[in-house]
Amino acid sequence: MNLITSRDNPLVKELRRLSQDSSAYRKLGRVWLEGDHLCRAALTRGVKPDHAVFAESQWATAPLEWTRAAERNTVLPDALFAEISSLESPARMGFILTTPSTQVVQPKVATVVLDRVQDAGNVGSILRSASAFGFTQILAIKGTAALWSPKVLRAGMGAHFGLHLVEGLSPDALQALDIPWVATSSHQGPFLHTLLAQAQLPMPCAWLMGHEGQGVSPELAQRAELAVRIAQPGGEESLNVAAAAAICLHASATCHLVD
Repeated sequence: MNLITSRDNPLVKELRRLSQDSSAYRKLGRVWLEGDHLCRAALTRGVKPDHAVFAESQWATAPLEWTRAAERNTVLPDALFAEISSLESPARMGFILTTPSTQVVQPKVATVVLDRVQDAGNVGSILRSASAFGFTQILAIKGTAALWSPKVLRAGMGAHFGLHLVEGLSPDALQALDIPWVATSSHQGPFLHTLLAQAQLPMPCAWLMGHEGQGVSPELAQRAELAVRIAQPGGEESLNVAAAAAICLHASATCHLVD
């Protein structure tokens, strides 16, 4: 165990950047998981952290699965740990992982395409829904919120570690997909799409989920084999993209199970 008390220590500075800068993981090559829930989710999926960091008050009572998870353990005074945290109530422990390398597109697995979805909470929520409903690949077009940023990690609640994640893609990279594309959007008028409840949904497929304000780009929408809309009898203009994704992915999973 290594005890660090200085705010100017290089590790402390790095943790502060990883915790507070959404794109720092790309520059530093490391990801910060803060809190026991995310850390347990990583361990459950067989992820081995490079480094474990504890607040001093947590170290004495930390379970062995945490203290033995990484080759290196570092302890910080509680006040210093609170300084690096981006949470209102610091979680008192976390893991540092090597940033997962950019992976190739898997052509035939159930996929969710994020087309410039910018809100980190929406992205994390979509990842949770994808994991729950058997969509194992996430492809993020450039302009989408950083998949391994702290806010997306917290919203994802551990879903990251069961998914094949590829980000920073151009629309042309989706040509590698060898499954039907399905799009949904309220931005093209209410009568241009088939109702989701009446659609014959292919499985596996790639669901296209678009920008919060603009929807799926015309370039991608015109390449979809099926376009659907979600019935909204209450009269709202549109649904939040994360809510729409959950409804659509559940519909696909239900059709698959029934079949």
